[in-house]
Amino acid sequence: MRHLYVQGAWVSSSSGEGIDVVDPSTEQVIDRVPAGSPGDVDRAVAAARAAFPSWSGAAPADRGKILKAAAGLLKDRAEQMARTIATDMGSPYAFALKVQTLMPAAVLADHARLAEERGETETRVGNSLILREPVGVVGAITPWNYPLHQVVCKVAPALAAGCTVVLKPSEVAPLAAYAFAEILHDAGLPAGVFNMVSGPGPVVGEAIASHTDVDMVSFTGSTRAGRRVAALASHTVKRVALELGGKSANVILPGADLATAVKLGVAGAFVNSGQTCSALTRMLVHRDEYDGAVAQAAALAGTYTLGGPFDEGTRLGPLVSAAQRDRVVHYLNRGQEEGARLVAGGGDRPLERGFYVEPTVFAGVAPGMVIEQEEIFGPVLSLIPYTSVDEAVDIANGTPYGLSGAVWAATQEEAVAVARRLRTGQVAINGGRFNISAPFGGFKQSGVGRELGEFGLEEYLEVKSLQL
Repeated sequence: MRHLYVQGAWVSSSSGEGIDVVDPSTEQVIDRVPAGSPGDVDRAVAAARAAFPSWSGAAPADRGKILKAAAGLLKDRAEQMARTIATDMGSPYAFALKVQTLMPAAVLADHARLAEERGETETRVGNSLILREPVGVVGAITPWNYPLHQVVCKVAPALAAGCTVVLKPSEVAPLAAYAFAEILHDAGLPAGVFNMVSGPGPVVGEAIASHTDVDMVSFTGSTRAGRRVAALASHTVKRVALELGGKSANVILPGADLATAVKLGVAGAFVNSGQTCSALTRMLVHRDEYDGAVAQAAALAGTYTLGGPFDEGTRLGPLVSAAQRDRVVHYLNRGQEEGARLVAGGGDRPLERGFYVEPTVFAGVAPGMVIEQEEIFGPVLSLIPYTSVDEAVDIANGTPYGLSGAVWAATQEEAVAVARRLRTGQVAINGGRFNISAPFGGFKQSGVGRELGEFGLEEYLEVKSLQL
């Protein structure tokens, strides 16, 4: 069994218990990690608290150098890391390398740049000197769907800001976090600045969120779990950043390049086997073009070949666990019960082994249906017709979520005009690319706060004013 990382060393958990790590493509146990205890969290928080004065007092450029070294090591070990992620949570290897590994390396490098460029953040307002200081000890709780990227999106800005960290990675897919801890260690991060305690959310996660010596908790996961984290954190009035669920709309306006919009929209729904909080799971198409879009989406779904993460030609890997597969199957059944029309996929055990679900397309989906309102977190796309732009905007805004979205139109100006009306944290315009320096986060029940770039760094800074 593996160990915990506390005070710059690998140590045993006081619980003596472990959690099996399962390869979702084979259903075989591949590793075992500690099921940490509240006592383990106490040790990790104490280490982070003791390391905070020296780390927060270090020159920002020196913090940036360590992050830059870590980014370099991650790039050097990219193939090994990608294989770890592909085995741990099922992403096809090419995706695990390009998106799950090299994008976090770029995020690390970007925060190294921010730390080096920002220097001491002081500004003057009238007779006041405004300071920005690190918030303190940060508890980071991360999910399994992007097991390295989500870790880096919290740890990199926290360290750049001068905070120390206690990380709880997902116990479902924890191995990338272990490899990342080794990278930070090898990059020369001082002991106690970063600590990691693996274990179940109701034990380790709740101990972190409620700990009196944790100054901030940053959580990514389901909205239900986010509510629990926020409730626990409220008892000590600590800062909370939440990146939660989504039910993002892909609005295709009349006059847009329909073929391209549908093709990229399907890709945006099925990315990472649909296990992406910002997945474009609702495609809104004008009634005059709806039937053609349905036919194209159904045909495209058939090109997403299921297979193991290292099999040649695999475009869609397994879901991360049996529990996640069963959750998706529940929604497949619910959609048909509500009257939606299954036009592609729908099979729950298409391969002999592994937690696979066929890429699925529903047509005839109406606003208010469960599959239109709730996050499914699987390769499931719902196509919804609309008559007017106002109706499309109402449908797009008509869920409890507001994390991401997309708008396609004949001109950028037309698309931007509609995007401004969407109550969501980010919108891709005519296929605009993801930007690691732009703020990522949501409206409504999709969360509180932002990650990435300067906006993400600001989450880990307190503001103080000195009246001169």
